[in-house]
Amino acid sequence: MKEAPRLKTKYREEIVSRLKDKFKYRSIMQVPKLEKICLNQGVGDAVTDKKLIDSAIAEMTVITGQQPVATKSKKDISNFKLRANVPIGVRVTLRDEMMYEFLDRLISVALPRIRDFRGLNDKSFDGRGNYTIGITEQIIFPEIDLDKVSRISGLDITFVTSAKSDDEARELLREFGIPFKNQSKETEQN
Repeated sequence: MKEAPRLKTKYREEIVSRLKDKFKYRSIMQVPKLEKICLNQGVGDAVTDKKLIDSAIAEMTVITGQQPVATKSKKDISNFKLRANVPIGVRVTLRDEMMYEFLDRLISVALPRIRDFRGLNDKSFDGRGNYTIGITEQIIFPEIDLDKVSRISGLDITFVTSAKSDDEARELLREFGIPFKNQSKETEQN
């Protein structure tokens, strides 16, 4: 039988009890959890070069271990030479085991590889407990072979949680180990 991902075990054994104590939840069912991680990569130049979508799909598959889907344009926009139903990006949604494995690799390997990394902005919450970060270079993931990269492109990573507020979601993600910029100031105050 396959062993559960490290962060999933950490969530069940440590994070649930810490959050329950901090926010005074009556039941562990009230404790927020990470529901899914959505990765989205826009490939605007794919309008002129169809091979860019194929390489974006291949890179996203290597990064996540799951097959992404091409996103298509909804309408014609003549200024951008864009037609309806033309592939212009790729997206993938990770849940459960794959989600925890990706989160572990993101925190422990990929984020520290960002040049001049001082932490993530903790203001990127949407008001409903979801958090989005923008990665400017896909090459921070060690799975990407630098020799095969045709162009450097960024991607958005959205963490969807069951938290009712941004504070609960921020604390959940902080417990998982996501390095926020203002983390050291708040821990000094406590």
